[in-house]
Amino acid sequence: MALDQIVERLKRQPIFHGLSSEQLREIARSAERVVYTPGAIIIEENRESDAAILVVTGEATRVSGPELKSRLEPVPDGALLSEPGMLVETHHGSTVVARTQVRTLHITRDGLHELMLADPSIADHLVANLAHRLSQLAVELRRVDDILGGRGLTALPRQKEAKQRALPAPTQ
Repeated sequence: MALDQIVERLKRQPIFHGLSSEQLREIARSAERVVYTPGAIIIEENRESDAAILVVTGEATRVSGPELKSRLEPVPDGALLSEPGMLVETHHGSTVVARTQVRTLHITRDGLHELMLADPSIADHLVANLAHRLSQLAVELRRVDDILGGRGLTALPRQKEAKQRALPAPTQ
């Protein structure tokens, strides 16, 4: 895939919003290109991550991990897997397997850190984007708290216990 097409895919990722096309080109140039054959594990749940992985082409499937909606969950082209891995030490939260040949771009932590040292504005943009996303998460959590009547998530077990006490005893 041509560099400009990869840059367009990177532009769609919220973590990279605000970076210039040239900065995204540098990220793409410094990344490792890895091709997976059908059946190969792209990321494995609970294994250490040292890169974010952009699915450039091909079909992949998430087969384990939190909030898995069905036995197999498609991973679309352009998905960015294990995003935190390019920034900090972390572990994969899911297992993703290649269904067809899958071409990926591994944005390694070491490579990205080198780019951020050479161009600190990249780090500034990433921090601002992460802060914005955390702020949005906080807003969403407050909304959930409001829905629960300001009682917070800790009220849920007490509500369940109160409902169980209120139910009539089973008759024989």
